[in-house]
Amino acid sequence: MTSAALTYRVSARADVASATVRAAADELTLDTRWQPSEPSGHPGPAELLASAFAACLLKNVARSSALLPFAYESAEVTVVMHRQDAPPRFTALEYALHLVTSEPAHRVELLHRNLQKFGTVYNTLAAVCDVSGAVTSSPPA
Repeated sequence: MTSAALTYRVSARADVASATVRAAADELTLDTRWQPSEPSGHPGPAELLASAFAACLLKNVARSSALLPFAYESAEVTVVMHRQDAPPRFTALEYALHLVTSEPAHRVELLHRNLQKFGTVYNTLAAVCDVSGAVTSSPPA
């Protein structure tokens, strides 16, 4: 049985001074200025893409906790994307995911394989650039 494809919709708006994107019920201020003299403090398109990857990992940790089941107290991820200028594109993405869990190492590795196999954003970016990363864990305090 196959299910219907999901559709995601966002809207964005910009003027010369600011830009916003609306996703679900949230509105985010964006940095879309060309060569700003000072940082705005708001994410730009690259940070949003890296954020989508981080969110994909975290959402799939939560999904796996229900399906495997896999018990964890918290998860924290850092994502670094590498960009080249000519032609402009991202060439690599690195991530470090840390879990606070009592699960043994082989279960943490199983979770990592599931993140790599079933992450929609993960697989989309892995198709166009090098994606590498590690999952580490520590026991709850």
